[in-house]
Amino acid sequence: MKHFDNFFYPANDFEASKRFYADVLGLPVKFDFSQFGMIAFKVGDDEPAIILKDKTKFAAAQPCVWIEVENVKTLYDELKSKGVNFLSEPFQIKTGWSVELKDPSGNILGFTDYNQ
Repeated sequence: MKHFDNFFYPANDFEASKRFYADVLGLPVKFDFSQFGMIAFKVGDDEPAIILKDKTKFAAAQPCVWIEVENVKTLYDELKSKGVNFLSEPFQIKTGWSVELKDPSGNILGFTDYNQ
């Protein structure tokens, strides 16, 4: 595992949440895909961002931490062989591959790579 990739938060009121992070906290926008229900805010010079997910577009969205790994498919096979149950099989995103699981306490962890 390399490092934190992003932190996802569901937004019940997407517009109010966007204003809070931008205007109240003063965080700059890293990328804005509001039309698809997501916006990312930079925190200092760190690469990981806080990404809001609009609950009207992602009804099942829950807080989630994503960690960058070398290869999602390899990690998936390795953890699957250890009995880990994933929320889905690895899926492709714009930047590579991702997969998510719940830890024993129900917290969601995601893993992503940049292997297109």
